[in-house]
Amino acid sequence: MAGTPGLIWGFDLGPGRACATLDCDAESDSFRWFHLSLAHRRTQTWIEGHEELPDDVKDMMLAQDSHQRAMVDDGVIACVIHDFERDFEQSEDPPVGVLRFALTPTMMITARLHPIRSADLIRAKLARSRGMEDPAEALDLLIGTITEGIATRVREQAVVVQNAEDAFLEGRDPPTARGMIEIRRRHARVHRMLDGLRAVFRRLEGDEDVPENMVATIEKVSQRIQALGADSLGVHRQIRQLRDEVDIRNDQRTNQNLYVLSIMTTLMLPATFVTGLFGMNTGGFPWVDSPHGTLWATLLAFGTAGIAYLVLRRMGLTRR
Repeated sequence: MAGTPGLIWGFDLGPGRACATLDCDAESDSFRWFHLSLAHRRTQTWIEGHEELPDDVKDMMLAQDSHQRAMVDDGVIACVIHDFERDFEQSEDPPVGVLRFALTPTMMITARLHPIRSADLIRAKLARSRGMEDPAEALDLLIGTITEGIATRVREQAVVVQNAEDAFLEGRDPPTARGMIEIRRRHARVHRMLDGLRAVFRRLEGDEDVPENMVATIEKVSQRIQALGADSLGVHRQIRQLRDEVDIRNDQRTNQNLYVLSIMTTLMLPATFVTGLFGMNTGGFPWVDSPHGTLWATLLAFGTAGIAYLVLRRMGLTRR
């Protein structure tokens, strides 16, 4: 079955050389890496007909699910992992895509439905490399490139949080509650990616069917992911702490406004009583016949408000 089954790029990675190839079925004695598009119809046919891949691995490579997982079958390691999609518009919030790979003793097959950011970086690294003989090197290169991208996002989020914290402490353009929600949303997505990746390699670490020559690399990659997860958790704690401080400040501001409103209501209550009393259509009110009755009633209203203020001040309720 010759040809290119949705082949995006491929490399023949012999000792000391890395040669691009366009034929997935050409015979070769060296390690090979093929990056395929799952949107291409021939990709599915090629994977289904590949004798080196166990049936369960083929099912994982062609499945429609997107949750991160791993399996080892007959010496072949297969995983579904997440990575950022290639962002042609260079936005600050690229979508998360799915990358599937199957690693055999002679071949690395990566496949995706939508363009993945790490694929271009891996292609450039392979083109500059001096070849590859060990499948463990391929796994290290793949996961290392993906974690580099995630680490960049974690560092960017850390800078954003630090700048927001500085603005909050200095009182200049402090973050709003909505802004904090947006920061937390972006970081939560990165943190979930790391959690899934960490679970995948924890699963591989505990699998007794993992080939012996892959054990050391899987442990090293797992430790790297755990360290990155610790950094991400630190940023998560900073975000939560800053969010708590923003909420406390907003609560204090709300309480202050309610306090001022309560004081104003208390001060105006006696005056409101006076104006309501003089608005009654009954006889016997003082100053009804006086030409200055309105003035005396107004002074009485303000006087009662002043007395209320003095009472509140003496009780210490106007001190805040």
